[in-house]
Formats: sequence, structure tokens, C-alpha cells
Amino acid sequence: MRKVEVTSYNKKWSLMYKKEAKIISEIFKSEIKGIHHIGSTSVVNLISKPIIDIMVVVKDIERIDSFNSAMMDIGYEPKGESGIPKRRFFQKGENNRTHHVHFYEKGEPEIKRHLSFRNYLRAHPDVAEKYGSFKKELAKHFPDDIEAYIKGKEQLVKEIEEKAVDWDKKVDIDEE
Repeated sequence: MRKVEVTSYNKKWSLMYKKEAKIISEIFKSEIKGIHHIGSTSVVNLISKPIIDIMVVVKDIERIDSFNSAMMDIGYEPKGESGIPKRRFFQKGENNRTHHVHFYEKGEPEIKRHLSFRNYLRAHPDVAEKYGSFKKELAKHFPDDIEAYIKGKEQLVKEIEEKAVDWDKKVDIDEE
């Protein structure tokens, strides 16, 4: 069973992202159109589960399955779409996860959603602080129930996403 752990921001998260992004870039080479650090670990000073989320934008999502063995060789478990159509998802570290990698084909709306959410939190530290505090409280209430933790933050995430999308209309985020 996965334990719910949220921690204060760790400066090492950025380095962990860069190290893993380099390895992934070497595997996928010319398939990649862009690679991004997303999720809470990508926002300075945001309380987070210590799992590095990486989003890789690729030319053709269908080709990603042919790299499953290469990803397994570096410790990732392929999870297919894992509930999100037109995505390929990989996780590293079973119950003690360290990284999640999300692959999307260039042009998929999920790319913009992830980048908008991340950039909005970076630009609005007050919102990031509120979000982090809420996650900390949820982790206290559901220390052994990751599903309840995720479900508990859904509404706030949706609210922030809506604000981020509106805000993003004024800011151009390039997915490459």
C-alpha cells in the first residue's frame, strides 16, 4: 500500500528532473518535441509528494509503446494510458515512487493543461501556498489512503485549473 507523504519543497527535485530528463532524452532522441518538469515538485516552495512528474511531448504517441523495454531497463513500469486517453504513462519505484513520466503527442490538450497549471502556480505563490497547505491537511487525514487523498484534492485542483486556463489566455505557453 502506498503511504501518503507530502514534504516541504526540496531544491534537489529540479536536479532529479534534469538528470532523469537527460536519460529519457537519450532513449527517445528524435521522437521528442519537448520535455517538461510538471506537477508540484516543479513549483518552488510548494509542498508536494516527493515524486518527480515529467511530461514528454512526442511526434507520435503510438511509437512510445515500442520503447517499453528501454524504459523498464532504467527502472520504469509501463502503465499504458492509465486512465487518460492518448497518453502513455510510466512509473518508477512501485510503492516508493520517485518519478512519473507522462507522454503526450504534440497538440494534445493535456499538454497545455499541465503547463498552464504549473505556470499559474509559479506565478501565484499565494495560490500555491493554499494548495500546498490543503494537500498537507489531506495527507494528515488520509495517511494510508492515496485514493482518498487524490479524490480530496480534485475540487481544488479543478478550481485552480480553471483559473490557470483563463490566466493562460493572456500568456502564450509554447509546448515545445
